[in-house]
Order: sequence, then C-alpha cells, then structure tokens
Amino acid sequence: MEFTVSKSDLVRELSLSQGVVEKKTTIPILSNVLLEAADDRVTLTATDLELGIRCSCPARVKKDGAGTVPARKLLDYVRLLPEGDVNMKFLENHWASITCGRSRTRIAGMSRESFPELPQMPETIAEIPVKTLSSMIARTSFAISIEESRFTLNGALLVMRPEGLTMVATDGHRLAFVQAQPEESGTVEKPFRALVPKKAMTELIKLADEAGDDAKAIFAGDDNHLFFQLGHRLLITRKLTGNFPDYERVLPKDHSLTATLQKDEIRAAIERVAQFADERSRAIRVQFTNGEVRVFSSSMETGESEESVTSEYQGPDLEIGFNAQYLLDFLRAIPQDHVAFELKDQKSAGEMRPAGESIPDQYRYVVMPMRI
Repeated sequence: MEFTVSKSDLVRELSLSQGVVEKKTTIPILSNVLLEAADDRVTLTATDLELGIRCSCPARVKKDGAGTVPARKLLDYVRLLPEGDVNMKFLENHWASITCGRSRTRIAGMSRESFPELPQMPETIAEIPVKTLSSMIARTSFAISIEESRFTLNGALLVMRPEGLTMVATDGHRLAFVQAQPEESGTVEKPFRALVPKKAMTELIKLADEAGDDAKAIFAGDDNHLFFQLGHRLLITRKLTGNFPDYERVLPKDHSLTATLQKDEIRAAIERVAQFADERSRAIRVQFTNGEVRVFSSSMETGESEESVTSEYQGPDLEIGFNAQYLLDFLRAIPQDHVAFELKDQKSAGEMRPAGESIPDQYRYVVMPMRI
C-alpha cells in the first residue's frame, strides 16, 4: 500500500480517533489505527471493542492496501512534520515508511489481519440535526453515573419518536431530562430507544464540533450496536443493556413554589460558598424567603460562607440542603439568563429549568435534597 495525503487532513482525522484507541490494553492491536487506501481516499479505523470510529480524507493512492500502526505514535510524529504532503508506504514486514520533505521515518506496524472487523451499518432509523444532538448531550451527560457497578446508569437513555427526541440521564441523586421539539428532531423513520454509553457521547460531541452547525447525523441501530454517521465519519458503539429507571415517575408534577433567579448571580454565589463546603458531600444550605435566596456552607476545617441574591419568590420560608456541584452543573449547561427553581417542601426533590422567553425545547433537572 502507498498513498500521499495532506498533513493537516491526516492530523485532523488521527486526532478524532484518539479518544477511541485503547491506551492500556492487553491486546496490542487495539493501540493501533487501521489505515486503508482505495479510490483516492484513505480510511482510518480505531476501536477498543466497545467503541469504534471510522474516518476518511482525500489522498492520492498509488497502490491499494491496508496496514496498522500505533495510533498515538503516528499522530505525535505527523503533528511535528512541516505543512505539506505526507507519503506513506507499507513494507512487507508491516512497517510503515513515512516521507515528508527531507524527513524519512519508519514505524513498526502490525498485520491488518489481526485488527477487529467493525459491524456494518444497518438501514437508517433517523436523521438528527447535529446541533440538536450535541446540545442534548451537553445538557444531560454530566448527570450520568460514574459508578461502574450501576452499569445501566453509565449512559443516557435516547428515545426517538416521530413527535420528537428525548434524552435522559441520572446517577440516582439527580436526573437531567431534555426533549427536543419535532421541528428540531429531524426525521425519525420509526420509534427507537437505546442506552448510549457516556464515552460514545463524549466522542459524538467531538465529531459534532467538526461537522458544523447545519450538518445532520444519520442514526441506525441493531440488536447490539448504535451507529452515528456524521459526514465521512462513522461512530459505532455497543449498546448498554439493562432497564433504565422509569424517569417519568421521577419527574415532579406538583410543585407549588417557584423562585426565579438571575443565572450568573446565583451561579457565582454558589461557586464562592462551595469553597467552604465539606469536600466529600459538597453540601450547601439554600434558604428561600420572600424576594431573596440565601446560600450557606460551613466546615470545621475550612470555615464558613454566606451569600444572598434577589429572587422572584413568594411563599413560605424554606431551607433545603443540596450538593453544590449538582446545582452548578446545571447552571453551567444553560445559555439562558434566568433560571426557575421549583419546590414543594424541604423533603421533596427540587427542580430547575431555564426561565424566560424563547426556550426552544423542554429541559428539566431534578435534584434530590440532602440532610445537613
């Protein structure tokens, strides 16, 4: 195999594969990237057996073929080359010879035969605007559980229906729910639901950033895998198995009290007060009174802090404990200037939503209270 490719194209596609390549593996081939040259394109494939990515870019192909080389080593080296064309040629011993200007290098590779085959993409289920998909991921992925023992919570539930898309994530202490309107959901051929692993969602955000705002993600799925095609890049992930909690039961239906706050004010206040919260629990107290919300924290080791912000709140005085990090995750995820905090009483879950005009979809965030 021999081809010539632009250095900038090769670096861009190699960079996108790095999140998928297995760094610490007992299977050496999984640290490699598969390079395939044919039809004036070079295709790069990487996998860790759970997640796979296939990218391609234009190339002048002198001889068709395929080979694998260490992904990290190849990127680190090619990135240091001068701008221009890079010529790659695979030799009989599976080594790759790289020529660029006056640079000559050979990298030890491995046979293409030992590289795992990725499954073929089945028929399309939906076409989703990339902007909608990345926005939904950004507003839910932080609520995914990081406890490996709770594997059904190690991803987000994606529900596709003709009337719109829904994405839900929870770690048992909080729940993020976002629902896109039909006009923003693209076209959905048939109803579908699946658990998308967090690592796949992280890689989708990277691909979405590269694809541009007007791009569409073509989605497909089979019994074991989910497929996301963004232009000439394809992400394949194993589905998480198991039953996701009944999120509709968790979403509150009877909140009678609402405090509307200026987002940047309350976020800054919580960030400062959280500096003095217990490092393990991150617990702060939030006190709601007419026209004002106060936040407190205290720790025997570090000290104590208190802040107050103005609020559109009319109702009985309430004081509730919350994990400061959980509140900040939501406040950092919304672009709107105001946030609504909906409450029932001190023992019930609180709910946060963006507030104000021009909210294009439904975004709800439920946080369980803490005992302090």
